[in-house]
Amino acid sequence: MTDLELLSPARNLECGIAAIDHGADAVYIGATRFGARAAADNSVEDIRTLCNYAHQFDAKVYVTVNTLLHDDELEEAAQLCLDVTAAGADAILIQDLRLLNMVQGARCKVHASTQTDNRTIEKVQELAQMGFRRVVLARELSIKEIAAIHAAVPDVELEVFVHGALCVSYSGRCYASEYCFGRSANRGECAQFCRLPFTLKDADGNIIEQNRHLLSLKDMAQLDNLERLVKAGAVSFKIEGRLKDADYVQNVT
Repeated sequence: MTDLELLSPARNLECGIAAIDHGADAVYIGATRFGARAAADNSVEDIRTLCNYAHQFDAKVYVTVNTLLHDDELEEAAQLCLDVTAAGADAILIQDLRLLNMVQGARCKVHASTQTDNRTIEKVQELAQMGFRRVVLARELSIKEIAAIHAAVPDVELEVFVHGALCVSYSGRCYASEYCFGRSANRGECAQFCRLPFTLKDADGNIIEQNRHLLSLKDMAQLDNLERLVKAGAVSFKIEGRLKDADYVQNVT
């Protein structure tokens, strides 16, 4: 029998505890640096506290160290992975693949974050060859595409998003925030301006649409598709929302 996992977001210790109290099998949380949500960082001690709490209920804690890194940050990021593992974290999510070699050999289980742009069979096969045993798939994939990946790489655990915000681009491939504001989504600093209202004008300055959310997709809600996702091979069902408060986390969980 395959174990299925409900995975909830944790902005902080309070959110993590709320998720576990309301039924999450696992939570994912950012550490002191290098997470894809720079505004949601947490100390190693808070992560240790959350791990101790979660493990009482056989729940797991995954830590996000999932940004691209400058060369002079690699050693610090690798040490952070080891520190949170020592604090009890069950796995680390990474984007910068150089970290994989730096922590291999230590007691540090590593998942391929959705920031690594996991959309194809070939990409998941490549990650499996590198040593990843879990891949977080792009949230834009169809159930048919997920099933095809599982059929081609059945030994890799597939983590899929089932609730929350969608990006106008592919995670790990959006450069709009960096281009417009110097805030890179691959450095955890996305300005999320695609979720704001825009006015659209033609070449002559005539207004076509005014104050409309032209780039903002509707949130994902896969509650009615969970059985189909299970049959497609997904084993972990992820709620988006590491910037959300505890009320949101516990209610969606």
